Amino acid sequence: MSPVTSDFSAIPVEQLTAPQAAAELARLAGEIARHDQAYYGADAPVISDADYDALRRRNAAIEARFPALIRADSPSKRVGAAPASGFAKVAHRQPMLSLANAFSAKDVADFIERVRRFLSLDEAQEVDLVAEPKIDGLSAALRYEKGCFVQGLTRGDGRVGEDVTANLRTIGDIPTTLAGGDVPEVLEVRGEVYMARDDFFALNAAQQEAGKPPFANPRNAAAGSLRQLDSKVTAARPLRFFAYAWGEVIGGDLGETVWAARRRLAGWGFALNQPARLVRRPDEALAYYDEIMAGRPDYPFDIDGVVYKVNRLDWQERLGMVARAPRWAIAHKFPAERATTVLRAIEIQVGRTGALTPVARLAPVTVGGVVVSNASLHNEDEIARKDIRKGDTVVIQRAGDVIPQVVEVVLDKRPVDAVPYKFPTRCPVCGSLAVREDGEAIRRCTGGLICPAQRIERLRHFVSRKAFDIEGLGERQIKAFWDDGLIASPADIFRLEARDRDSPTPLRDREGWGEQSARKLFAAINARREIPLERFLFALGIRHVGEEVARLLARAYGSIETLRAALEKGEAVRDELLAIDGVGPRIADELIGFFAEPHNVAVVDDLLDQVTVTDFVAPVFIVGATAWHTHTAEPGSFTTTDSAPLAGKTIVFTGTLEHMSRAEAKARAEALGARVSGSVSGKTDLVVAGLKAGSKLKKARELGVEIMDENAWLELSKPH
Repeated sequence: MSPVTSDFSAIPVEQLTAPQAAAELARLAGEIARHDQAYYGADAPVISDADYDALRRRNAAIEARFPALIRADSPSKRVGAAPASGFAKVAHRQPMLSLANAFSAKDVADFIERVRRFLSLDEAQEVDLVAEPKIDGLSAALRYEKGCFVQGLTRGDGRVGEDVTANLRTIGDIPTTLAGGDVPEVLEVRGEVYMARDDFFALNAAQQEAGKPPFANPRNAAAGSLRQLDSKVTAARPLRFFAYAWGEVIGGDLGETVWAARRRLAGWGFALNQPARLVRRPDEALAYYDEIMAGRPDYPFDIDGVVYKVNRLDWQERLGMVARAPRWAIAHKFPAERATTVLRAIEIQVGRTGALTPVARLAPVTVGGVVVSNASLHNEDEIARKDIRKGDTVVIQRAGDVIPQVVEVVLDKRPVDAVPYKFPTRCPVCGSLAVREDGEAIRRCTGGLICPAQRIERLRHFVSRKAFDIEGLGERQIKAFWDDGLIASPADIFRLEARDRDSPTPLRDREGWGEQSARKLFAAINARREIPLERFLFALGIRHVGEEVARLLARAYGSIETLRAALEKGEAVRDELLAIDGVGPRIADELIGFFAEPHNVAVVDDLLDQVTVTDFVAPVFIVGATAWHTHTAEPGSFTTTDSAPLAGKTIVFTGTLEHMSRAEAKARAEALGARVSGSVSGKTDLVVAGLKAGSKLKKARELGVEIMDENAWLELSKPH
């Protein structure tokens, strides 16, 4: 009698027993292999991309929970097996932040002084820093469970990365099993994937010999190699890895300082970015910087600056982070690299807010290993101030990933027939007047949504990575669909598949498209029919409402319904908006003006008929504590558990705090998901009263708002 094979596919990963997990991994390995063959071998997939991705995610989740059960034929280890549609997107358990930049000795001194003020340090307390060379590569996060490498992600947008585990396994510097003892139960190691300079030159020589285009620089070569869908290609590229940081740590620790943590990482088998040094004063930090910059040509890898980190981890925890960067670290960048070339033309680009931006079209020139043919001219005042003219020989500079810019004109090489540039007073796209408001440096097209450039740019912004993030719908596709009359508004994107079914020339029959690519685009669009509130607000493209302001508004109002109801009050909501820390008069005016325009309201209503906007979920990230944060399945969204008592609360601090600065108190509250307000109202949930509290404390008592002293606040807000 044949044995009965049980089906465990409906059991959640966290509820599987070890035998059930082993059976599921065997089933998934076989099923994914069959779908790979159908997809890549026969070009005839039998399931949707979303269903295929779900199989791979389940496989990865089971392997993460049961690393000892990972199979030799695991889809996550299979060399050359590519995901169905690029790489799976995975939310980071703790954000991978970028660093704030310093460009001068004063910037470094100011950074140290900010740390001192935030921590309320007295003059006798030194701020020890660990100084490290800043490798010019791309960031990656490696997750280890019980010492085994189970998952690797790119940095992505800092909140969501791409799963490149199979490719990272091919890099010799990345240990698959950690050496030594005392390894945490869960350890996420962060570092830089890079390519040594000699390896880069050898790779480019091989590329040219094979008739393929060379890479622009080692960083581009490393990035392109790591993001290959076929990991055989990655394995053939000379990639390396330096460890320099960490994310989630459970069941262990790395010591009390960065210096101690570096020693532990080295002991577990990681190569570190060297030479690093422990420095105490600004002059010691600057001496290290000068030393690294002077030796820059002699290092085997590209360096674009140095990084200073506060050494004490308990201070790092207190310092926390701002929107995109930690307060406890800064990157001191090397001076921008420069080159000289000829400015062939000045072109005007029209952005989604109508801004007319001048761009220099240059004779191609190499700057810092990158071929540059365009540069920013900023605005008409900059052109006039530098007297930039067509035909001029100009000096351009490029610092890191910053858009190249024209620094100055080489006047003794100016052509005799060069004439001053006249900035246009009409939009070059629609012909509408281009006006410049008092106090503004930018001239803007007054055509609004009758201007094709603005409408196309708004659509491009709408589908961009930090907005709706619709894969496969880029600038070229948006322009083509616009020209063909298929999309004119954001909601039209979600009607595209239905319109395509009734079209005499369906997308699959258009040039550059096919059955599979059309199906993948429609799947990508449908996957974005549910979106978090903050992404929705950012996607609308309201002037001055960037990624961080959208998050502040989402935190303050919670849902699209509440926000719409507030903004429908018009000018009456202005004071309420201004009470949100980070929302100023210009932002408030733009929000009120946007929702006062009937056309904009109609666009939003039309869009809401097509998509569902989910309520804001407060992010909670605490260094060294994991009890109050988890990640959800929605890319880029994070949620709190019931043990986070401050999530969603509005808090007001008043009086003098003795144990921490006001900035630290605010940062701690926001890290726990609370909103900090500067005034007490009926919407206030809690007032923390320090010494000599005055009118705010009185008003809180009158309104019956909960009040606590600083000691009670410290107990409530301390990491668990």
